[in-house]
Formats: sequence, C-alpha cells, structure tokens
Amino acid sequence: MSFYSYKNSNSSCCPGNISGNSALDGLQERVCVQVKRVYDSALWQQQIDNAVVTITSYAQVNNNCNCNCACGCNDTADTVMPTSAPVPPITFESCRSNTTEGTIRNLSVERLCDRPCFARVRATIDVPIDILFVDSRCVEYIGKGVVSVDRDVLLSIPDESIVPYSLEAMVSAICVSGCFVGNNQFKMTVCVTIILKVLADVEILVPSYGFCTIPPAEEFAESVCDEFFSLPLFPQASLCNEGTVSATNIGCTCGRRCGSCGSCGSCGCNR
Repeated sequence: MSFYSYKNSNSSCCPGNISGNSALDGLQERVCVQVKRVYDSALWQQQIDNAVVTITSYAQVNNNCNCNCACGCNDTADTVMPTSAPVPPITFESCRSNTTEGTIRNLSVERLCDRPCFARVRATIDVPIDILFVDSRCVEYIGKGVVSVDRDVLLSIPDESIVPYSLEAMVSAICVSGCFVGNNQFKMTVCVTIILKVLADVEILVPSYGFCTIPPAEEFAESVCDEFFSLPLFPQASLCNEGTVSATNIGCTCGRRCGSCGSCGSCGCNR
C-alpha cells in the first residue's frame, strides 16, 4: 500500500495535510538537512512565433503498428529503430520539451548600486525539445533540437559567501504548429515556460517528527470487492433540520402534493 491508501492503518504517521491545531503534536527533534535553498525565482511564459529550430540528430521511431499505416497510426511510438534517411517531403507532427532542465549560457550578473539586494541577470536559456515528423513513406522520426531564449531580468542575489550561489533554469515547451523549411530546420510556434532560480547548497535546521514508517507495498490486483468493503457497515444518518423539511415532498393520492390542497386529510394524502 502507499502512504495515502485507505488500507494504511498508520496514517497519522504519514505525510499529508494537518487538521486542527495538531501541527506541533509528535515533534521529536531538530534535524539538520542538506538541501538547495531557493533565494529567488522568476517565472516567464510566452508564445514564440516562427521559431527556427535545427535538428542536430534524429532516429527512426517504431510505432508498433499492426495495420497498414497511412501516416495516422501512432501506437506506443517509443522504440527507436535503426535509422534510414528520411525521404522528402517531410511533414511536421509535434514537438515538446524532453527534460525540465534548461541550459544557461552567456550568463551575466550585474549588481545594482541603487538596489543592493538585486542584480540584473542576462542569459540565454536553451530548452531541449523532441520533434516528431514523418517522411513521404509514412516513416516516423524523432529529432533532437533546442529552442533558445534570451532573458534579461531582475533577481534578488545573496551576499558573497564561502559556498557560492548558482542559477538554474526549469523549462517546459510544447509546439502549437510547425513546418519543415529544409536544411534540417523546422519553423514552429512554441509555448515556452522558464523559471529562473537562484540557489545554493545549504544545511538547514528543521523540526522533525522522526523517521517515516514505510508501509508495505500493495500489489496491484483487480480486487472488485475492495471498494465495496471500504463502505461504512451501517448507513449514516443524514443531519436534517426538521424545520426545513417541506411537506411538498410527500405524494398525495389525489394527484396533488401535500400543501397544495390546504388540508392533507381532505385529499387523502398518504403520509
């Protein structure tokens, strides 16, 4: 089972939300942990039109089709096959980032005299992407490329120390449309998200509830009765306010509802 399985009988010792005022219950010690502290971060999102990307390498993809593919079969396209050169014309299919780690280059950090805690950060961030395309034989390929974005932002920079800070980029990209323009290049409209972060490896003292109790693994099985057995044994009573219960919900034998005939007894209302 997992920390969050309904079968876990030790849920009070598992990660999760804290209810009420029990946040301090169970604290046992102060623990020194080694982490990357985020001193500052900035999010940037933009649609880049007519981005020209050159593929640096490509490989043939096995679609695992059990049919006569007409450039439409795309079943589990995840196996790279021995590559033959694509035969033009080339048709663009899709693209998206293949990692969340961007590459920062041409980095420049200039501290500001009028704002001592801040610096002007200029850099080029490379977002690695995979481009799917097919040739005239309906053979699918995956190519490797990079979308490069120039950034010029203000970030809060920590003071000088023995342990230096660093900058990292978290990236994501997906293509809206694209076409092959020749010379191993594609022109695409790309939606790009970049998060620039100022980090440092530090040791921080944090409160601790002790070590996690790891529950045993729950093997997957088609246990059709589990959901039924997890229901309460007895039906739960509804907490109704008697004053809000309307008699109009009780059917009358005369075809009208109680309350509409003035006196239920006069129309034979069946309570």
